[in-house]
Amino acid sequence: MRMTSILQSLSRTIHYSLALAILLFLGLHFSGDGFAFDITFWSWLARYVHVIVAIMWIGLLWYFNFVQIPNMSKIPDEQKPAIGKVIAPAALFYFRWAAALTVLSGFILAWLNGYLHQAMTLGIDGSYGKNTAIGIGMWLGLIMAYNVWFVIWPNQKRALGMVECTPEVKATSAKTAMLFSRTNTLLSLPMLMTMVAAQNLY
Repeated sequence: MRMTSILQSLSRTIHYSLALAILLFLGLHFSGDGFAFDITFWSWLARYVHVIVAIMWIGLLWYFNFVQIPNMSKIPDEQKPAIGKVIAPAALFYFRWAAALTVLSGFILAWLNGYLHQAMTLGIDGSYGKNTAIGIGMWLGLIMAYNVWFVIWPNQKRALGMVECTPEVKATSAKTAMLFSRTNTLLSLPMLMTMVAAQNLY
């Protein structure tokens, strides 16, 4: 019964998940020789946050493109307002802020590890390989985040009726948002490939 009451509340579920993660962290810290709270620790923390928010961002991107958009035409017209007025705005909130936090935590991670400049310049100083790979991933991520905040989100606000506009503008905005969301989907696999390659192939 206790577990059921926890799982019935998203807030409690997340709080307990965080508490469990902290307990596991402390267990790892105090087992064996432990580890220092130095630059390595802060780099790990930045990477942990980066991975969490990136999962949220790309997961929602794929939800929109693999689930919501392809199935909207199958939903009866009288039920579509539930998507447009409730589910989509909530998903877009987490979507756009996860994108922003992914970029921010990625920059912090690169700075802590001392490769921010080399990555953003794609290793043209001669430090190719890992810096080029992670740099391409970072630039693709920046393009995708720009699309989220400055193209997809403004157009979705019009498409969902959050901003007053004519039916023609609403239809055009919906198409624009969809096309740029698909663009981000197109870029997502190359972006993830370069990120993983930088960590594992060099």
